[in-house]
Amino acid sequence: MAKKEQTNYKKYIKRFWILVLGGFASLLLLFLLTSWGVFGALPTFEELENPQKNLATEVISSDGVTLGKYAFQNRTPVGYKDLPENLIKALIATEDERFYDHSGIDFRGTARAVVKMGKGGGASTITQQLAKNLFTKRASSNTFKRIMQKAKEWIVAIKLERQYTKNEIIAMYLNTQGFLFNAVGIRSAARIYFGKEPKDLDLQESAILVAMLKNPRQFNPYREVSKKKSLGRRNVVFAQMAKNGFISEQEKDSLQKLPLKINFTPESHNDGYATYFREYLRAYLKKWVKNNPKPNGELYNINRDGLKIYVTIDSRMQKYAQEAVYEHMANLQKYFYKEHKKNKTAPFYDLEDEQIEMIYNRARRNSDRYKRMKKAGKSEKYIDSAFAAKTEMKVFSWKGEIDTIMSPNDSIKYYKYFLRSGLLSIEPQTGHIKAWVGGINHKYFKYDQVEQGKRQVGSTFKPFVYATAINQLRMSPCDKLPNTPYTIPKGKYGIPEEWTPKNSDKEYGGELTLKEALAKSINVISANLIDQVSPANVVRLAQSAGIESKIPQAPSIALGSVELSLMEMTSAYATFANKGLRVEPNMLTRIEDKNGTVLAEFTPKTKEVMSEESAYVILDLLKGVTLAGSGVRLRTKDHYYKDIITGFPYQFTNPIAGKTGTTQNHTDGWFMGVVPNLATGVWTGGEDRATHFEKIAEGQGATMSLPTWALFMKKVYADKSLNISLEDFEKPEYVGININCGKEPKEDEKGEKTTKVIEEDDTDF
Repeated sequence: MAKKEQTNYKKYIKRFWILVLGGFASLLLLFLLTSWGVFGALPTFEELENPQKNLATEVISSDGVTLGKYAFQNRTPVGYKDLPENLIKALIATEDERFYDHSGIDFRGTARAVVKMGKGGGASTITQQLAKNLFTKRASSNTFKRIMQKAKEWIVAIKLERQYTKNEIIAMYLNTQGFLFNAVGIRSAARIYFGKEPKDLDLQESAILVAMLKNPRQFNPYREVSKKKSLGRRNVVFAQMAKNGFISEQEKDSLQKLPLKINFTPESHNDGYATYFREYLRAYLKKWVKNNPKPNGELYNINRDGLKIYVTIDSRMQKYAQEAVYEHMANLQKYFYKEHKKNKTAPFYDLEDEQIEMIYNRARRNSDRYKRMKKAGKSEKYIDSAFAAKTEMKVFSWKGEIDTIMSPNDSIKYYKYFLRSGLLSIEPQTGHIKAWVGGINHKYFKYDQVEQGKRQVGSTFKPFVYATAINQLRMSPCDKLPNTPYTIPKGKYGIPEEWTPKNSDKEYGGELTLKEALAKSINVISANLIDQVSPANVVRLAQSAGIESKIPQAPSIALGSVELSLMEMTSAYATFANKGLRVEPNMLTRIEDKNGTVLAEFTPKTKEVMSEESAYVILDLLKGVTLAGSGVRLRTKDHYYKDIITGFPYQFTNPIAGKTGTTQNHTDGWFMGVVPNLATGVWTGGEDRATHFEKIAEGQGATMSLPTWALFMKKVYADKSLNISLEDFEKPEYVGININCGKEPKEDEKGEKTTKVIEEDDTDF
């Protein structure tokens, strides 16, 4: 009996060793066959050295801040030196405790996982996870195929360990990990979830990101449904760090009591700073890559080649510009709504029902929804039905996005109520664009009011008439002209009828100096001047100053009948501040590849437009506008309409050259403001020209756009690091033209005697 039991015992031992050795041999054979490529090719040495990565192209501001990215994957790698120590410790403690002891595969962890059937934790090392991130597109649901994938990951992990240091592997792993919400890699995750660079992450923030590695969706700190799990997983990270001696038990207990806290800062094309600028830049780069191929002839791909685009935008000024537009437009919109409550054709004036219906139909045909349906072959009847059907949607409001139910037709009418605005700021001496706000919200209003939009410019064009007179006839700001009706006869300059413009206040008589005439935006004197110099010469100077649009050589341009973009106007005004030398607007300084090799550097073109003396005299004229003209509210302490003038009083005391502009029916409101090293233009109006305020007090440029300029400049001046000048414009060594027309008001008197609202509905074309 004992002998039989002993025989059976030996049989079991034999079977055990056959099973163990057979399993080991099978595993060894599996690895050998995998390494020989029997189950599919493995990454080559070159691929391991340079794994295929979709690297985001980064747009970097002049002050070194990432404004946005162009990417298939929003990923910008960082080096190990840019990772905080607390993040590394949290990662090692949670994901791979023996990371520094194994060579890619943790056999001890694997054995534990097998014995405990996976309940004691996973067996994958950081290196294996990196191999999976780099070379496994998607884990197969087929058991056999997944085993093959796992075998490949093991072999790749061993190769990675041979070719990279442990620190490099950690950095590569964190750079390839996905974190949801367009965050791929640790840098994007740090910026999106906490609004900071990885090196600035504190321990709690690092723990939250490490907690997400297990499952970014299940343990996401932003999603409401997963916040509780995110908090629990974060506390597991702290526990693991205490277990591995990275923090004390007391520190662990304190950290686990902290609430979950993030600073969610999404990075999509509609989020962040300079959204309209970035979209314009994207279109430019698509053209640039076609003309600047790689050395091998291939074209750069801005979505995956990791280019570095260094731009002239200053992130601080961009922030202040967006804040200024937001603050004033949110306030202005309240008054617009209030006025139109009693308007039966709101938000339009002066239109018949048929005309209003045409506007809505045009908007519908231009919508993406309509174009998609037409492309899909849907009938007009089907489309009409779809646009009339109510559906769930998010809509823009100045208090944030609103979840609502309305029909697409109703949403079109809803958005017609919103006033639009744009702001552009240029450094005159370099042509560098420092701030670009193309609209009130890029997600809901794609049309760029800086570069795409062209609207009548009103009185903001008058300085070019005055500049031509000064430059060509050497007229002085002190020269006087009669404030009486002025007629240009039929046929002159090709006009079909005689032209006699009217002053907006209908007041005439006496004489005014050019300085007084420009400050008060006197139409009849502008007509007199353009007749003296001819429309052709005014057009020639304006185009030399930077206006590229076609300008008709008609006398009515003296009052701003021409339609121009904010880019053109701001650039041209910058010429005055740069002593008559035009510097072409420039948004780029250089482009680098992912390795830091400079691919292109950008230097703007320059052109002399007028003499330094003439430019200085024009600036002196424009200073009069803010001392005693339509821009005087920049300096006053009280005003009848102060509630609608957001942020009033501003009480600027420094020299400012400026000009307001208001078009017929107060459809467009402009303000151009220049200080020695910054020229900034603002436009405000409705999408349709029939969308406007009823009265000029609310609809003029001094109410619609000047407040945005003032808010922006107050913020800019408050930031001393920007060094925006408070000084006067530099006077040339020789000024032969007389600019001293009498006693100038003292700083504390400027504007204080002006109680009447200066109105300038100056487009009696």
